[in-house]
Amino acid sequence: MKIEDWLKPGLQIKRWLLIGIAGIVLLLISLSYYINLLRLSLHGWSSLLAGVMGVLLVIYALYRGVGSLLTVCHFQNSLQGKLDRTKINKMFYDKRILNKGPKIVVIGGGTGLSVLLRGIKLYTSNITAIVTVADDGGGSGKLREDLGMLPPGDIRNCILALAEMEPTMEQLLQYRFPEGSLKGQSFGNLLIASMNGISNNFEEAIKKISEVLAVTGNVLPVTLENMTLYAKLENGTIVEGESNIPQKSIEENSPIKKISINPKHPKAVIEALEAIQQADVVVLGPGSLYTSIIPNLLINDIRKSLLETTAEKVYIPNIMTQPGETTNYSVLNHLEAIFNHFPELSIDHIFINQGTIPQPIKEKYRFEGAELISTSHEEMVKIKKLGINILEANLVDIKKEYVRHDAEKISKMIMENVLESKFSQKGNKLFKLFNLKWDKSKN
Repeated sequence: MKIEDWLKPGLQIKRWLLIGIAGIVLLLISLSYYINLLRLSLHGWSSLLAGVMGVLLVIYALYRGVGSLLTVCHFQNSLQGKLDRTKINKMFYDKRILNKGPKIVVIGGGTGLSVLLRGIKLYTSNITAIVTVADDGGGSGKLREDLGMLPPGDIRNCILALAEMEPTMEQLLQYRFPEGSLKGQSFGNLLIASMNGISNNFEEAIKKISEVLAVTGNVLPVTLENMTLYAKLENGTIVEGESNIPQKSIEENSPIKKISINPKHPKAVIEALEAIQQADVVVLGPGSLYTSIIPNLLINDIRKSLLETTAEKVYIPNIMTQPGETTNYSVLNHLEAIFNHFPELSIDHIFINQGTIPQPIKEKYRFEGAELISTSHEEMVKIKKLGINILEANLVDIKKEYVRHDAEKISKMIMENVLESKFSQKGNKLFKLFNLKWDKSKN
């Protein structure tokens, strides 16, 4: 190669290499003066050994430094012919800010839980989702029956909510087969089932899936035992199975009185208990009151951890009532149901929606037997007398005619209102940092 070819502009590596070498030479010249003043000298093998050690240290430092940079810059499909600077900036933000965020545990199940997780991950990476495993309907119920595994549906949704992936990959994992023997089954459920088949247990399978999909935080089943849900209706009827409870309640026109589980004393996942103990905030909900939230509170290990933790405890009820489960329920009715099953539990904060929904959406839900959950002034007073701080706001977010919680607003309120009472002045500095959250519009 001719020297003029070597000097042609390219990736600009050569010029930085030359500048770097020049800098090292100048530094060595400067250091040699001070070494002579100190009368330090090495001869023979000691000089060679020092030189070898110096080279090894430089190589090791470069190796670790480049490795850290690649870790920060690594994103699925982020290298497609050129670097995506926006994604790299986001990774730096995640690395520097979110990893220092508060420890938040969310307990529940269903769609509501996964929606909230998408908001919380904008503020912290220290998230643990503890998910119910009582589901026995739909595709999850089919896999539970056929393979004897725990239901993957709610866990799949939480993993997708916390994962860093391209939209196409998320669509693939949420894809449901339209016909054949796999009709109604999602590809994500099958992936978890496959991973469960090559793992020692369900918890290990979830961890492996989380690693593959670069999940922020942890998603954990509340227990590894095969848990079945039972409901006693007001008329005395006993209903077995999570998917049967709302339907039977509607058929017999009798509301749910009490929920129980079998086995009565399942062991909770140890990592879930540790997360609750170390948490700054524990959030119950949103999700189905009797089939997603309360079942977790019936596990003795979870109850004990919730009583021992110093975390702020938050309850987020659903925005809409659920036919056969919380028909005609107010926010106070939700609290009464929780305390009926777990009298010792203390709740520090509750989110109450003050927003409304358009009339066409309201009529659609009314046709299905659901309505906005309301709270009267008298009930507000009673809730305050229970020592619970009320956080009111318009929490409605409507997407494709479905009413959901505004996850970003709730997450910001958790950071600014809930944690403020826990961290005082030190916490306030953190909140200013968290308010510099990533602008999703740049993604």
